[in-house]
Amino acid sequence: MDLICSFTKQRQSLLPRMLRKTLTSISQRPFSSSTSSAISPKPITPSPPKTLKTLTQLQKSSFESTLRHSLTAHDTDQAWKVFRSFAAASSLPDKPLLNSLITHLSSFHAGDSSLRHRLKRAFVSAAYVIEKDPILLEFETLITLMESMRLAKAAAPALALVKCMFKNRYFVPFDLWGHLIVDMCRENGGLAAFFKVFRESCRVAIDEKLEFMKPDLVASNAALEACCRQMESIADAENVIESMAVLGVKPDESSFGFLAYLYARKGLREKVSELEDSMDGFGFASRRIVYSNMISGYVKMGDLDSVSDVILHSLKGSGEDSSFGEETYCELVKGFIESKRVKSLVTLIIEAHKLESLSTESDKSVGFGIVNACVKLGFSGKSILDEMNAQGGYGGIGVYVPILNAYCKENRTAEATQLVTEISNSGVQLDVETYKALIEASMTKQDYLSALTLFRDMRETEISDLKGSYLTIMTGLLENQRPELMAAFVEEVEEDPRVEVKSHDWNSIIHAFCKSGRMEDGKRTFRRMAFLQYEPNHQTYLSLINGYVSCEKYFEVVVLWKVFKDKKAKLDHALADAFLNALVKGGFFGTAMQVIEKCQEMKIFVDRWRYKATFMETQKNLRLPKLRKKKMKKIEFLNAFKNWVGLTT
Repeated sequence: MDLICSFTKQRQSLLPRMLRKTLTSISQRPFSSSTSSAISPKPITPSPPKTLKTLTQLQKSSFESTLRHSLTAHDTDQAWKVFRSFAAASSLPDKPLLNSLITHLSSFHAGDSSLRHRLKRAFVSAAYVIEKDPILLEFETLITLMESMRLAKAAAPALALVKCMFKNRYFVPFDLWGHLIVDMCRENGGLAAFFKVFRESCRVAIDEKLEFMKPDLVASNAALEACCRQMESIADAENVIESMAVLGVKPDESSFGFLAYLYARKGLREKVSELEDSMDGFGFASRRIVYSNMISGYVKMGDLDSVSDVILHSLKGSGEDSSFGEETYCELVKGFIESKRVKSLVTLIIEAHKLESLSTESDKSVGFGIVNACVKLGFSGKSILDEMNAQGGYGGIGVYVPILNAYCKENRTAEATQLVTEISNSGVQLDVETYKALIEASMTKQDYLSALTLFRDMRETEISDLKGSYLTIMTGLLENQRPELMAAFVEEVEEDPRVEVKSHDWNSIIHAFCKSGRMEDGKRTFRRMAFLQYEPNHQTYLSLINGYVSCEKYFEVVVLWKVFKDKKAKLDHALADAFLNALVKGGFFGTAMQVIEKCQEMKIFVDRWRYKATFMETQKNLRLPKLRKKKMKKIEFLNAFKNWVGLTT
């Protein structure tokens, strides 16, 4: 509206009197045209002022040359000045040049500060051409201008241009521009303005017998939406339906939906019934859109009993009939809550659940939709559950899911866990995805008690997929260095075949203990692992060796080597390297030589130069002089090792 108003304000400075008279004639005429002939070769144009002179051919050629050069040079001001000179002489440049000018003025570039000014000029020049000689204006040029108006959110000027087109019998095929006008009016919040365009297009299509002016289904539904949702006019809405019938435009689910809203809004139950009956012959797969609109209409009217009737009635049809969207449920819930009809809302949930199929997914149920809307609107979903318990009814598992999801998002994991316990005690089983989400949220918050309680509850159900949540808990505990909880958790679930505890789970616990320096716990876990007949592997031994080295408990590595030998475990390069490094640092050369012999037997390469360097670095801490005096056997092992690394004894 600002743009079209600014056109009027700037007429004095932008246009000669000829153009001013043209725009005045546009604004003063009624929207409908009473003429019935095709595009007139001699369009109605105002008489030029007496002071203006007709251009000679030489002058016209000169003006056209200047205009062509201005457009090539993108000199918009000069081009506009030349156009004004043509208008002052009640003349126009040739058709290609004229369309080039309007297209240039209509060009849209994001962030272009001169756009509004150029669009004003484009509008004025197009309107002037339509008034003077519309046959000169190419359809493509007009559409370019309208598209730029849409991008600039200039609905009012676009409507004024359409008005000018109709008044001057410049009939452009509706499918070229109709949807642009619909989009602009919808974005501007005023489809009622499009209704006038629709009505005039229908009149022209019927009276002039011009098929190409017929509005299509999209445009017809936009007009219906204006009549039903904005104007709330039954007479206008039914006139749109009549026009559609005359033009052969078949209504769809949305068409019936708009009428359903209006009839429900006006409390016309008989009309609603007639509408439902008339839908039978159209073969619609679903009546969801119609029922959603009915619900909206009854909510607006305040007839909440009828809202409940529509919901329950929809459940007796196909599954799609009752699959309402979040917007519908939010509107419904808001109506009940504002009317303080929470008890009725809960009764609706209970009655709906009785009609729902056993195969209905929890997030597709009426209970889910209503409670989810409560959560979205900031109304306590828990109060719905409390009221349901008070009524002694049941609304299906779906009523719990939105509340639990909200608890997850808000990190209220303790409350979620408490609710899950209540749900389980009532004999209801949650789905696996809900459990997974709750456990993940608990672990993220480091609420391990809730996570473990939820998993324990999950195990008591018939859910077979426990592995995902088991790994979530184990990973979280490992990352947060809680091996004692890991050990207790694994012990608890070890016999559950749905979990499948394996050696790597025990390895993770041992690794966590060793990494935190808790070697006694690590050793205890190792023994427990062996007792439960889980086979330790190279990773088990590596974790223990590295832990002992970090704590400088080298004798424990000697003990571990004996265990390793007794189990006849397979030695590999990494494990041999870890054993040797620890034993050389600790001065246990006899055991080190056993490892070396095993490596030679298994043809595992050992870098003796590396252990020579290790020995040289650590020998000062080994108290070798005392060793020589006290234990000759150890001296033999020491000499054997020194010979092996190439040191003289």
